[in-house]
Amino acid sequence: MTLSGGTLTPHVGDRIFTVFEGNGLWMPAGVVHGGRATAGAEFHDALFAPDRTPFAFEEPKAIEMTPLLESLLAHLSRTDLDAPARARAESVVFDVIRPSARQFALQVPGDPRIDAIAAALLDDPADDRSLEEWARLLGASERTVTRAFRRATGLSFAQWRQMLRVHRALMLLSEGFDVTTVSETLGYAQPSSFIAAFRRVMGTTPGAFFGATADLSS
Repeated sequence: MTLSGGTLTPHVGDRIFTVFEGNGLWMPAGVVHGGRATAGAEFHDALFAPDRTPFAFEEPKAIEMTPLLESLLAHLSRTDLDAPARARAESVVFDVIRPSARQFALQVPGDPRIDAIAAALLDDPADDRSLEEWARLLGASERTVTRAFRRATGLSFAQWRQMLRVHRALMLLSEGFDVTTVSETLGYAQPSSFIAAFRRVMGTTPGAFFGATADLSS
């Protein structure tokens, strides 16, 4: 699937992908998935028969949408292509398709010791309860909670919550909310704290990031 404007958040198994403008998502055949799109998002599906693909990614993968790839997929959306023309276009697609440098997926823990934490934060990323408070609420030690997050997601509790907030920030910013509003919505005391957290995850500021994606789509 390819995206123009807004964001998509496909939920695949124990991972939540955030797909933003300038990217697409390769979804292997037979993989059950759901999700949501933000206001203003337009997405298109391009289907390839498994027996006609020279290779296939074995798991969902963010794809960099270059102008050439976008043109090819638009061409393949035509209903008047005969089989030879479609086969030629598909062969070029598989010559140029590349995974995106940003595989932005949030791993949902799936560990009964910490599922309540993940569920609460997915419902409200602004929940600012500390690791100590969560451990006390669950009747577990901080070490147990920390190890469970590391084992299930590869991230510490603080890193996982930060990643979740950036996922949600991408959705809100793509819908047109300003940085101050997003910062407050996600529980940051100051916009500068949110900008710093966004930069740690995405490597750039929100303004620069969305300016870059706008340039890619122009």
